[in-house]
Amino acid sequence: MFNAPLNLKNARILISNDDGINSTGIRKLEIIAKKLAKDVWVVAPHTEQSATGHSLTLRSPLRINKFAKNRFSVNGTPTDCVVLAINKIMKDSPPDLVLSGINCGSNLGEDITYSGTIAAAMEATLFGIPAIALSQEVAEQRSTRKIDWSAAETYSTKIIKRVISVSWPRDVLINVNFPPVPNTQVKGIDITREGRRKVGDEIVESNDPRGEPYFWIGAQKRSVSHSPGTDLAAIQNNRISVTPLSINLTHKTMVRTLKETFKKQKFNNKR
Repeated sequence: MFNAPLNLKNARILISNDDGINSTGIRKLEIIAKKLAKDVWVVAPHTEQSATGHSLTLRSPLRINKFAKNRFSVNGTPTDCVVLAINKIMKDSPPDLVLSGINCGSNLGEDITYSGTIAAAMEATLFGIPAIALSQEVAEQRSTRKIDWSAAETYSTKIIKRVISVSWPRDVLINVNFPPVPNTQVKGIDITREGRRKVGDEIVESNDPRGEPYFWIGAQKRSVSHSPGTDLAAIQNNRISVTPLSINLTHKTMVRTLKETFKKQKFNNKR
């Protein structure tokens, strides 16, 4: 159990992401974090690791590069970064809070199973450290340089403070998504549940310069109306989505159903 409230002024904050150490989002989150606490550390992937999920590097060597005081990169996944940050870089004094992001693009619905942003927060949660993932949805067909980050920049501090003012279970992390509109157009904050959509509906097929076929997995269809109360619906309505996620994937109702089913059958190990 994370016992609230966390004294941010004296807290040690670790920041990571999946867009990489040089991404715009992580620099903005670093600025936000330094408004909350004096002791801020950054340990992020050396290159972009989007959609790597909760993958851990086991068969390749990992290297830590120091960019500046309290700022490091790792040639691995977001999970690798959090593991090395807690067990090596910050070993003598682990973080009190982990912030992951700000991701360029939302992490909604089934995105959470692919997201390296969520994975960094998930790994911190496994260490018993409260973690918050933050993502900024972007309008279609917009370059990174033209993205309006003002919603995330304006509301992140308020949301972080509010979230850590209450206690939450050890296996829970918080997923925050900001709509793709200027801060003045944000219509509110919703506490939501995970929605449903599927990435990869579109498969783009073409040929490379040698004439060999290749495939590119595209995005999900966006022209869909989402169920009220979901993270997807909140963003669709220009509202900020705050979703508590559990890393315990056990479906308790199905456990009871299966127990009753197997009680009715006698186990026989004879073939």
